[in-house]
Amino acid sequence: MVLRSLRADFLKIRRKGIWFLIFLAPLGLVAMQGLNFGLRYDYLSNIYKDNLWGGLIYNIELFVPMSLFLGCTLISSLVANVEHQMSSWKQLLALPISRSAVFLSKFALCVLLLTASCLLLPLCTVGLGLLLGFEPALPIKELLSMGFYPYLAAWPLLALQLWLSLTFRNQALPVSIGVAAAILSPFTLDLSAWMPLNWPTLALGDTSPLPFMIGGIVLGLFIMLISLLHFNRKDVD
Repeated sequence: MVLRSLRADFLKIRRKGIWFLIFLAPLGLVAMQGLNFGLRYDYLSNIYKDNLWGGLIYNIELFVPMSLFLGCTLISSLVANVEHQMSSWKQLLALPISRSAVFLSKFALCVLLLTASCLLLPLCTVGLGLLLGFEPALPIKELLSMGFYPYLAAWPLLALQLWLSLTFRNQALPVSIGVAAAILSPFTLDLSAWMPLNWPTLALGDTSPLPFMIGGIVLGLFIMLISLLHFNRKDVD
């Protein structure tokens, strides 16, 4: 039932600009560093001469957590807004499909879309590195960790944003919270490591990223479960 609902959700997001956003985010991050390295290639290649790939990955990683927070916010809002704009909640929930399946398909859709974007990031990074003339010996682990470690640690925000986006017809509040989280995230690193807002950054830079990844998945699923219970009981417009 969830798979059937998920297929329907994929059809609904056609021509909604969501796929454009999925491609734009990683391409934008890599293009920014392409400009950075293109303008300062001699300087940066001298700084990172012992590890050019590592230097490129490090410069991209600086912007990954903020981009993830914005991505979680915008994707959740756009996915929820498909139903809000068409005022189709009553018709959707009147179908012979459970509310749980409807909600879980929305969550799965957001997860898959962000997974695709996080997979594109290392692929685009490889393309840029090869264009810059880096050695073809690719640091596979570092590339994949750049794409997926902070993403898994950001699941709590994804679950929260989807909950808020599905709950409120007006998307001003969910989007404002997500943008505020993205802007504040670089300034909260001096606070406790237990603060979920810090987990994507710590998953990249900490010597033990596993606790932040596991914490992100567990807390994200917990928030998702709470929001599922709320969605099952709430009235729809």
